[in-house]
Amino acid sequence: MSDLTEDIKPDNQVKSKKRVTDHGEVFTNEREVNAMLDLVKEETERIDSRFLEPACGNGNFLAEVLNRKLNIVDQRYGKSQTEWERYAVIAISSIYGVDILEDNAEECRERLFKLFEERYKVLFKDGIKEECNRSVKFLLKRNILWGDALDFTNPLSKKPIVFSEWTAVNGFYMKRKDYVFQFLVEGSFQLSIFDENDTAQYFDKEIQDFPMMHFLKLGEDDRS
Repeated sequence: MSDLTEDIKPDNQVKSKKRVTDHGEVFTNEREVNAMLDLVKEETERIDSRFLEPACGNGNFLAEVLNRKLNIVDQRYGKSQTEWERYAVIAISSIYGVDILEDNAEECRERLFKLFEERYKVLFKDGIKEECNRSVKFLLKRNILWGDALDFTNPLSKKPIVFSEWTAVNGFYMKRKDYVFQFLVEGSFQLSIFDENDTAQYFDKEIQDFPMMHFLKLGEDDRS
């Protein structure tokens, strides 16, 4: 009998038998990814349309979402570096993922950054701005998280998953607000607690509000 840790490589859907056994990890094929995204094709081609994958794996769905968004950015803004950078940052800021395995979350972040970086280099070659790369890496750090989407916490620290909402403001600025993931999901069920006066208090308010920042300044003073 073969070892449960034996790697399986034929179709790129499984990393190992052990991961399947322990976590039910099976990656979705490209054909199925595209078929499912085609059901919401207009949204995948809207640059600022938000997508969340609660079991993102190493990013099969999110990579294709970003690919489609960047196709639109290329078509509309490929002749202007500043405009392309701005809208590419907006596209990336709208993509969110959670995975229960830390290595998957890290691989997903790297995969999405590489997809962005390759486009950036092809279009603007020697004009690459490190500030733009830093902003994208910071967005991916905030948006692609290691966590358990079933109990809404980090598997190690058990701290609640917190996502940042990014909104483009006044052309070149981004507004960040942080929300607890659990209450974003359960808000549709009107989850509430009560204060000392028995007044319902809703959790869908942000837990932290940040000053507006230029899109090339994101992560400049990274204290997350």
